[in-house]
Amino acid sequence: MSQVDDVLAALADPMRRRILDLVAAKGAVSASALAGELPVSRQAIVKHLAVLEKAELVASERAGRENNFSVRSGALDATATWMASLASQWDRRLAAIKKIAEG
Repeated sequence: MSQVDDVLAALADPMRRRILDLVAAKGAVSASALAGELPVSRQAIVKHLAVLEKAELVASERAGRENNFSVRSGALDATATWMASLASQWDRRLAAIKKIAEG
């Protein structure tokens, strides 16, 4: 599976997107801190964070007894670049169709 596939699969889940948004807003944050703001258990958050970490969307760093998670932008940037390229291809195709239809 490619990095883009991993990112899209990870972000397909609304709870993971919400967790990623919270991590981005708060900076380095623990699963326990996230559990206080979300309607799911700490264990569920840890599982979601593992998926986000596998997709390289977050990174963890040990802080005492807990891991703090922070956003990693590289995989998301690569996915955004792929999406922009795909959109550009479609724009060119649609422009060609329009030219044919109007010509």
